[in-house]
Amino acid sequence: MTFVKTVTATAFGALMATSAIADGHAQSWDMPMAYAATNFHSEHGVIFADLVREYTGGAIDITVHPGGSLFGGGDIKRAIQTGQVPIGERFMSAHANEAPLLGWDNLPFIATSYEDNARLWEAARETVNAQLADLNLVALYTCPWPGQGFYFNQEVNSSADTQGIKFRSYNSATATFAEELGMIPVQIEAAELSQALATGVASAFISSGSTGYDRQVWEHLSHYYKVNAWLPRNYVMVNTQVWDGLDAGVQAGIQQAADETSASCAAKSEELADFYFQELEGNGMTVQDAGPEFLAELEAIGAQMTADWLETAGADGQAILDAYNAN
Repeated sequence: MTFVKTVTATAFGALMATSAIADGHAQSWDMPMAYAATNFHSEHGVIFADLVREYTGGAIDITVHPGGSLFGGGDIKRAIQTGQVPIGERFMSAHANEAPLLGWDNLPFIATSYEDNARLWEAARETVNAQLADLNLVALYTCPWPGQGFYFNQEVNSSADTQGIKFRSYNSATATFAEELGMIPVQIEAAELSQALATGVASAFISSGSTGYDRQVWEHLSHYYKVNAWLPRNYVMVNTQVWDGLDAGVQAGIQQAADETSASCAAKSEELADFYFQELEGNGMTVQDAGPEFLAELEAIGAQMTADWLETAGADGQAILDAYNAN
């Protein structure tokens, strides 16, 4: 679906302020982020802001608002599209319901290493950017999470053990996994996860070790199953009109900051992957590979999910997988 590029009064004010940059005036940008200030994505948001300030000679001054403190995770994209804020971060696959192509990074068991995930992003980048342009957005940088695994409050050997469990979902892919395993998907943002676990709104979810560590889920859950189903990506996006209103030198400075932050964030993600497992285990959780029966079920579900995605993403989706498999 194409986003209708209607500039609201708020957006118009942002555009007028942004145009002042060409006259040498600094512009202050608020940057909402969904995850806790101590999460490596949020920490790299601050790194990015510092680099932007440096590389633009102070023309752009970004203030980072982590933890959903300015806009909740589900509201960030819309806030940027409509000009309420010029920039922000969200995980890309959260928008797959609106634009199926953006679920490219949630294809189970397609790219399960950092190296393969980077190759998949390179195969998808041009097509994804074209899709984002239709949504009035420009992607500045992306950064992968560690591989996704399952959190439960019990031992799980197969889908026979998962029937009726309330499962926190964060996009269509995670909801599909829940339903196929007989669980009940509940849409819950990361900032709300601890409360949901404490109150029984959810008692299982799929995510990286990072989320479990950030939210100290060992207080509520007992088991983590390493599956490494996919490495989803967050992305920092900017409103198209705001971006187009910048002069070329400012754009170049921001993009340089974005490229450096992307590389640093990906390296940090890979560095932390095992650390998170150690912390979960050190705080009393059982951390282990998924058993053969459970893994076989997950792989079968994943194969069907990829086929379903190709039906909705069409030729563009197939082109991404073809380009990835050709490299």
